Amino acid sequence: MDFSLILRRFKTSSSYYISIGIFIMLVIGIASSLYYSALKIDYVWRWFRIPQYFVYQDQVEIRAQIEGEIESILIKDNKAVIGIKSDEEIEVHTVPISDIRVDEGDLISPGDILATYKKWRVGILMQGLWLTLKVSIIAIVFGILIGLFAGIARISSNPALKWSAITYIEFIRGSPLLVQIFIWYFVLGTLINNILAKKGIGQISPLWFGVAALACFAGAYVAEMVRAGIQSIHFGQIEAANSLGMTYIQSMRYIILPQALRRILPPLAGQFISLIKDSSLLGLIAIRELTKATREVITTSLQPFELWFVCAILYLVLTFSLSMFVQYLERRTQVT
Repeated sequence: MDFSLILRRFKTSSSYYISIGIFIMLVIGIASSLYYSALKIDYVWRWFRIPQYFVYQDQVEIRAQIEGEIESILIKDNKAVIGIKSDEEIEVHTVPISDIRVDEGDLISPGDILATYKKWRVGILMQGLWLTLKVSIIAIVFGILIGLFAGIARISSNPALKWSAITYIEFIRGSPLLVQIFIWYFVLGTLINNILAKKGIGQISPLWFGVAALACFAGAYVAEMVRAGIQSIHFGQIEAANSLGMTYIQSMRYIILPQALRRILPPLAGQFISLIKDSSLLGLIAIRELTKATREVITTSLQPFELWFVCAILYLVLTFSLSMFVQYLERRTQVT
């Protein structure tokens, strides 16, 4: 083998490993600087307390509702059936036998503890993560539908459809998302719920107004992507579809849109990743998504450093997973 080729390969591999080493040293340097800064302000790191905000064991207490006497305690299949008898009624509780606090013949008052047991519960950060995921998925689905129809209307020859789509797109893209969330919650939400209350119908949760704000916001950007994707398809394909006897709707459904959607997948992924991060604004209208849940935990635990790092990592997991899924769709829909 040529000696110069071996030398070039050695230099290439050496520079590659040197670059990796520089990256590792950079990460270590940043982490060390952060740790040193925390020491300077007398901050105590308590990472061991983080898992309880994802899942924890809760002490459940079973309390009596009436005043009376413990008439019987029957043990069956690791369960105890406690019967309480008063002058007017009988109360029965089925409890685990692990920690029974009463005996037969004991006098009981309302609120007295009959038994306790431990139960695993989902922590506040996991609840916030699930709500963020739920809101984002729903908003993405409706954003795609809104953007698809608005994008087609944007290039329509019908003036009513075209001007309506242009007005919607320009208004949404020209105003901040936070302002739109406030309009949906404080203005439209108040009007809609007042009308429903007068008709005796239940109120709509703030969650759905937040979803509507995110969906409409994403729909405006998706509409422009759909418009650009459709216009990138050569007009000759539409003419060919017309020559085959296809209607406008059929040509869009079977020929134009499948090709356009393949082309706009990368910008769509970027928009939806931004949507997941923008969902953090919903905490301002009392929706306990991930960011609001993190703030609430920080208020009670006084652990801002650990919890904000955890919050950032959880958002990274969501966005990275969506990015990987879109890349998978790109490979599946790639035309060879």
